[in-house]
Amino acid sequence: MLGPEPPRHRVVIIGGGFAGLEAARALKGAEADVVLLDRNNYHCFQPLLYQVATAALSPGEIAWPIRYLLRGQRNLAVYQTEVQGIALATKLVYAGRHAFAFDHLVIATGATHSYFGHPEWAEHAPGLKRIEDATAIRRRVLCAFEEAELAPADEQARLLTFVVVGGGPTGVEMAGAIAEMAHLSLRRDFRRIDTAKARIILIEAGPKILAAFPDDLSNYTAQALVGLGVEVLLGKTVERCVREGVIVQGVLVPASVTIWAAGVKASPAAAWLGAQADRAGRIIVGEDLSLPGHPEVFVVGDVAAVAGGKGRPVPGIAPAAKQMGGYVGRVIADRVAGRPSPRPFRYRHQGDLATIGRNKAVVSLGERKLTGRIAWLFWSVAHVYFLIEARSRLAVAVDWTWSYVTNRRGARRIVGEETAASHTGLPAAKSKAEPLNL
Repeated sequence: MLGPEPPRHRVVIIGGGFAGLEAARALKGAEADVVLLDRNNYHCFQPLLYQVATAALSPGEIAWPIRYLLRGQRNLAVYQTEVQGIALATKLVYAGRHAFAFDHLVIATGATHSYFGHPEWAEHAPGLKRIEDATAIRRRVLCAFEEAELAPADEQARLLTFVVVGGGPTGVEMAGAIAEMAHLSLRRDFRRIDTAKARIILIEAGPKILAAFPDDLSNYTAQALVGLGVEVLLGKTVERCVREGVIVQGVLVPASVTIWAAGVKASPAAAWLGAQADRAGRIIVGEDLSLPGHPEVFVVGDVAAVAGGKGRPVPGIAPAAKQMGGYVGRVIADRVAGRPSPRPFRYRHQGDLATIGRNKAVVSLGERKLTGRIAWLFWSVAHVYFLIEARSRLAVAVDWTWSYVTNRRGARRIVGEETAASHTGLPAAKSKAEPLNL
């Protein structure tokens, strides 16, 4: 007489970003029960968050329900919950009131903003990692223009000043997009202000922007930004972010909106595990991306510190996260099936891309470099191609084509209860109204 069947293998994946999704997909068909946990019920295509923040795209065009994306995977369940801790000894993940048992664990919890020991700056200089960040920044930017339209002339200059801190791809793309919005898209929308007079300042502490790119592409980018009307400040450190702007080398730079793109730090997964981490909080992993001493635990994506080629760390970009997630999913599937594990993880760098503005981008593909319109077309096609859902590819392509032809941005609705004056540092409305000269 046959006894009861042994319980199926249990795999828990924490995080529904690029790495977590790829790990889950690689486990499709495996003889295992897979659970994916995420604090959101959607996956966000982070490379295009800045386009939501600058009113070029709507949130729904770059975010999709995780359950929908994985709907054909019969061995997987998705739960929206936030993880508070992990017990390695008992192989349990604690989330809310629940505990999830695992035989294999994949940690793909990503990264968040780093304010270099000054978390209080976040109130005045939001970063860009989630849909909520993008819509909040969009609201601040659009409200600044609305408030300037009503403000006295001596207040308009500060209201029309926007500071972006950090000269990496996110900072470059944000600065270029805000400049295009102010100098092109909004020029005919207001009557009392000239949006073309908006001041956009990009501040980078290092000697060049796009530090990971070759020098010639970095120089091209700086010149292109200046051509768009962006002030590029190199070798300048932001000492403090305040309601009225930023303090640089002891001097206040007045601004209505400050956007933080200067640094990231890993999620608190290292603290959950008591694991060794680097300065950015990323967990140091083995050559198969497992946690040293715990072959059943894998760490992937932005939360993992992985050595790449020539001793350089694997960058925190979407292609790297997808490669890590897919690799770990295959490792676990092979173990469950009793097959030999694949070779150690090797990152394959596919190139660096950054867009600057209309018809301006830079692409580095090893020895091959592209700039200008051809680079911009390459960047556009690549990003549309990597969008996960076919309907979103079509929607984004149509929106970009419409924006290119008309110089307009379609996602400019201001939503939420925050008013313009609530974040621009302006005093509360006076009891006696001042006359407005139209």
